[in-house]
Amino acid sequence: MGGRRQKSRYQLALFAEGRGEASRAAGKGTEPSMTGRETESRAEDVQLMEQVVEADNARVALKRVRDNRGAPGVDGMTVDELPGWLREHWPALREELLSGRYRPKPVRRVEIPKPGGGSRMLGIPTVVDRFVQQMLLQVLQRRLDPEFSDCSFGFRPGRSAHQAVARAQEYIAQGCRFVVDIDLEKFFDRVNHDMLMGRMAKRVKDKRVLRITRAFLNAGVMAEGLVRASDAGTPQGGPLSPLLSNVLLDDLDRELQRRGLSFVRYADDCNIYVRSQRAGERVMAGVTRWLEKKLKLRVNRAKSAVGRPWERKFLGFSFTHHRQPKRRLAPESVARFKQRVRELTRRSTGRSLQSVVERLAEYLCGWLGYFSFCQTPSVLEDLEKWIRRRLRCLVWKQWKRGRTRFRELVRRGVSAKEARQTAGSGRRLWRVSKTPALNQAFPAAYFAQLGLPALHVRRAV
Repeated sequence: MGGRRQKSRYQLALFAEGRGEASRAAGKGTEPSMTGRETESRAEDVQLMEQVVEADNARVALKRVRDNRGAPGVDGMTVDELPGWLREHWPALREELLSGRYRPKPVRRVEIPKPGGGSRMLGIPTVVDRFVQQMLLQVLQRRLDPEFSDCSFGFRPGRSAHQAVARAQEYIAQGCRFVVDIDLEKFFDRVNHDMLMGRMAKRVKDKRVLRITRAFLNAGVMAEGLVRASDAGTPQGGPLSPLLSNVLLDDLDRELQRRGLSFVRYADDCNIYVRSQRAGERVMAGVTRWLEKKLKLRVNRAKSAVGRPWERKFLGFSFTHHRQPKRRLAPESVARFKQRVRELTRRSTGRSLQSVVERLAEYLCGWLGYFSFCQTPSVLEDLEKWIRRRLRCLVWKQWKRGRTRFRELVRRGVSAKEARQTAGSGRRLWRVSKTPALNQAFPAAYFAQLGLPALHVRRAV
C-alpha cells in the first residue's frame, strides 16, 4: 500500500513544473470579447501543444505507456527506465515540444506472424517517442473522435469490435443478405503522407502538432542496423497510428454514407451490406475505383469478395443463415483456437496436468473475453469436450505402464473389471480418451477443480 502511494507521489513530482501553464498560456495576451466562447475556441485550436504537455495529460500518458509495456526501440531504453529519464529530462523535452524542435528517432522494424498466415511488419518507436505519441493521442482523440462516422468502430473510445459485429448482424436481419467484404492491401504501409497531413491540417490548426505528426511519419525505419527513409505508411506499433488511420479512412466513411450504403468499418476492415449479388458487385467495383483514385490505396482482390455473410468472416466471427442471424465463430477462428490448444497440451513436454491446465486457463480466459460473444453454445460445448479429451490423452500417456493405468483408474472409482479392460486396451490415445473409464476417472468437475474455465453454461455432465 505504501509502495503504491510512494509511486504515485513520484509520478506527480515528475511533472510538477509547468502545472497549469496550458491554461495560463491559452489566456495570455487575449483581451475580453463579446464573442468569448468563439475566441476561446480559436485559441485552443492554435494552442493544442500546450494541452499536450500539460502535467495531467503527461501523467496519464506515462501510466498508459508503462501499462502497455512493449519492447525497447532503437535506443534500447526500456519502459521501466522511462520515469527516471523523464525526471531528469522532462523540462527539456517539454521545451522542445512547445518550440516545435522535437525530432523522433527511427522506429525499429520487426516481423511478426499473422494469425491467418504470412507476416506483418511492426514498427517499434523508442519509449520516449511512444510517450510523446501517447500525449498527442490523448489530446487529438478528444478533438477528432466526435467528428468520425457512427459506422466506424476501430480504435475509438467507448467502441469495440463486438459493437461492430452486432451492427453487421443488424444489417443482415434487416434483409441485407449479401456482403461486400473489402480488404485493403498493406494499408498501414501504403498510407500517403501528403493526403493524410492534408486531412489533418483541415482539423488541426496548431502548426507544431502538424509538424511533429509529420516528423513521426517521416522518422524512418531501422532494420539490420541500417536506417531507411519512410515516404509512405504509418508504422504499426505506435500509439498515434490508429488515430491517423481513422483520419484518412474517415473520407471512405463519408463517401459510403453519401451513397446511402449500410456498412461497418473497424480500422482497415470494411464490410458493406447490400440486398443482392448484382448490387454487391456494382458497389465493389465503384468503391474499389474510388479508393484507388481518391486515397491511393490498393484493394486486395484476392481477399476481397462479394458473398453471403455466413460464408465470410468479420473480426473473427461469422453468422448463421437464419432470418434472425446469430453470431458464430468463423471457421478460421476455430482452427486457430485448436492449433493453440494443441500447442499448450502437447504430450511430449513432460509437464504435470496441473501445470498444463494453468497455462491453458490463462489462454482460455483471454480467448473467452472476446469470443464468448458468439451465440452458438453448442460449438463452445464441443470445443470444451475436445479440450478435456486432449487432457485425458495427456494423463493416459504419462501413466505409460498398464499396471499404473489400472491402479490409477481403480483409485479414481473405476471398477476393477472396467479398469482392467481399459488399461489393457491397445487402442490409440484419442480413442481411449473417450472411453467410459476415463470419463469417470476425469469428469468435467475434476478439470474445473484444477482451474479449467468453462466455455459455455454447463448443463448436466
